[in-house]
Amino acid sequence: MLRAGAKLATWATLIGGGAAGAAIATSEDPFTTMKMCTIVPMRLVRDFITAATIAFDYEFSTLGLKQGSVEWSKAKHEAHERSALRLRELCFRNGGIYIKLGQHVGQLQYVVPEEYVKIMRASMLKRCPVSSYDQVREVFLQELGGPPEQIFMEFDPVPLASASLAQVHAAKTHDGTKVAVKVQHTHLTNTAVADIATVELIVGFLQWCFPSFDYRWLVDEIHESLPKELDFLCEAKNSIKCLDNFRRISPHIADYIYAPKVYWDLSTSKLLTMEFMDAPEITDVNAIRQLGIQPNDVSRLVSQAFAEMIFRHGFVHCDPHAANMLVRPLPSSRWNIFGRRRPQLILLDHGLYKELDFETRTNYAALWRALIFADANGIKENSAKLGAGEDLYALFAGVLTMKPWNRVIDPAVDHLVLEGNDGERSELQFYASQYFPQISELLRRLPRVILLMLKTNDCIRAINYSLVQGSSPDTFLIIGRVSSKVVVETKRNLQKSYLSCLIIWFEDMLLEGRLLCMQIALWILQLEKLRKVLLG
Repeated sequence: MLRAGAKLATWATLIGGGAAGAAIATSEDPFTTMKMCTIVPMRLVRDFITAATIAFDYEFSTLGLKQGSVEWSKAKHEAHERSALRLRELCFRNGGIYIKLGQHVGQLQYVVPEEYVKIMRASMLKRCPVSSYDQVREVFLQELGGPPEQIFMEFDPVPLASASLAQVHAAKTHDGTKVAVKVQHTHLTNTAVADIATVELIVGFLQWCFPSFDYRWLVDEIHESLPKELDFLCEAKNSIKCLDNFRRISPHIADYIYAPKVYWDLSTSKLLTMEFMDAPEITDVNAIRQLGIQPNDVSRLVSQAFAEMIFRHGFVHCDPHAANMLVRPLPSSRWNIFGRRRPQLILLDHGLYKELDFETRTNYAALWRALIFADANGIKENSAKLGAGEDLYALFAGVLTMKPWNRVIDPAVDHLVLEGNDGERSELQFYASQYFPQISELLRRLPRVILLMLKTNDCIRAINYSLVQGSSPDTFLIIGRVSSKVVVETKRNLQKSYLSCLIIWFEDMLLEGRLLCMQIALWILQLEKLRKVLLG
């Protein structure tokens, strides 16, 4: 282990130095880049110390303890907590790409140890770096040729919010229009090459020390997606494509989905000027109620929107955490007799999208259809098509639904509904810990786009849980309806004979009947729960 640490230090210096040299050679501003690259050696030292400490901790904390014993489990839990805190501190001190990595980890519930998820999720969205006003002015001068006070009639130097890659300021254009201006953190472009190289080195080292810890796919994903996220013009185009998909493919809910208007003449790859949206975050339940909107309606809309994106559009917003979604009343809606208004979902931060090809999209839809209807053979068949293999299909189903296999194939209509109580959470954490090596193998096998779908599912699940204080049966009914319809439509498009079309039409009628029965059963269950609450 000590030899491995020494070897890591040597390779860290070589790779980090090479990455830094590459950054200087290719940068538009070599002097600024050289200044930033003086930071790289310090980051390498921090990376090495953190990785070595984590490796030693895992190696020796359970030494001499029987695997699976109470003492072993306690020691493992404490090692996870210590290591997660060390990783969090490393992310905060290094900033930039490291913050993004920490955010990814925090959104992989039951895929990485629970201790990492809790610690990263509690802090990574709240303690992001903030660029000084001088740094913001520097970006404006480089991108638009003038300072903010010249480009805009008003510009608030204090950011409204800051994220891992950028921060947002309120401003007014010269015609008095209020806008939101997203400004990229100045150092990111220059340090990205070295940061990714060093993160890749550390993750590779940990995987070498602990073969079951194989999260190199996460680094590969950041390596692929980061250049797109750092190009704000790409983000603007994604927002337009997203809305266009809803208008063309899902017109029945197109009016309920919105993205801020882009001001193209005031936008570049590092500056994005958008329509200012004055609306509460999606998890601000009290503010949503004050608008006359019911949280249950918002939960259903979120589930419907992302089911359409995943199963129909094949173009998916893959960073749907609470700060990236706002809610307002549908502009055309009025108060009804019950004092309620219909919601409109506002999607922000369109930098991270993933495309599902036709085969992946239809297989994923067929898998979810099988999950909703507790079809064991369908789950096995479509899991294998997506790369899980015939040995890990039950685990794949469990990761997707957060349910053990016996619940996944339970024919009860609410078999996938998460109760969210301590007992259920403990059970899930136990399975995640027990099958950690198998989960790592599953993640290695699955296409990266499916791994991003896991992350997206988890974000949506967390938002729906905040909105309705639990898991809503409606969510699974919506997923079942959209995924099943996509499967039927795919079959119809592939068949040419009248007999085949007739069989598919009959299958569609049976599907509608089955979904109606599920809806009625869910209503009965909800009425029964209400009756129990009223009777005490």
